[in-house]
Amino acid sequence: MVNYFFLDNNVVKMESSKYQSSISNIIWVDLINPTGEEKQLVEKDFSVELFTKHEREEIESSSKYVETTEEIGINLNFLIQDGDSFTNEPISFIIKNKVLITQRYHEYRSLSETYRKLKVIKPVDGDDVFLTILETRIDFDADLIESITDRISAISKEMTAAQDTNRELLLKITALQESTIAIRENIIEKQRILSSMLKSKMFPKEDYENMRIMIKDVGSLLDHTSFNFERLEFLQNTFLGLVDIEQNRVIKIFTVVTVIFMPPTVIASAYGMNFNICRS
Repeated sequence: MVNYFFLDNNVVKMESSKYQSSISNIIWVDLINPTGEEKQLVEKDFSVELFTKHEREEIESSSKYVETTEEIGINLNFLIQDGDSFTNEPISFIIKNKVLITQRYHEYRSLSETYRKLKVIKPVDGDDVFLTILETRIDFDADLIESITDRISAISKEMTAAQDTNRELLLKITALQESTIAIRENIIEKQRILSSMLKSKMFPKEDYENMRIMIKDVGSLLDHTSFNFERLEFLQNTFLGLVDIEQNRVIKIFTVVTVIFMPPTVIASAYGMNFNICRS
């Protein structure tokens, strides 16, 4: 499916269509799980070359941000929550002639929220739309971090109140560590993209202040993830300490029991031996 967003008397409207020839003032083309035909039509209509699956999923930093004299190509990973864990799903952005082209294969809350925001913020071109998507995504990342922080606090209270050392608690801590690492890597990726955008000459000067604010927000999120990771390490060490205490207590009980039953054991062992009885 392809959604075309265009300006009509400074109001953003959307139309889903195979062909865009009848639509003018387009600022955003959103490809959602597109077919081969739809990709070819967009490439032809806007004189662009969409990213391949391999290019979207590459991890090298050089493949995340590509800028030429005519366009900017960006590959980002957006986190999708799957139960208590998170998975990275790639999304591609191309900005050319002030038109934003996005290619994705999943629904994202941040994109749905951007749909609603466009009616309020009244963007001028594709640059504004892209910055709105990025800003919205950073806000969602902040919500994810707050959610993990609440779960860490709940585990801390549970451990303090009951001094629980069951296996499930350790698995929860480990899962939160993995989630925190995934979020941190995702945010670092956005930080690099924003730094590259600040060096670009394709964005208007009035956008740079907004980018600097987003970089500060990203920096504060990174600090928060570091703090969460330190708390999780502390909880993990506390858990292992409680396990050691429990093991020492069990060993102590076995030692006391062994000492209590040692005299009877010695006597039973002595009388159980074979003796030669000598008769005079």
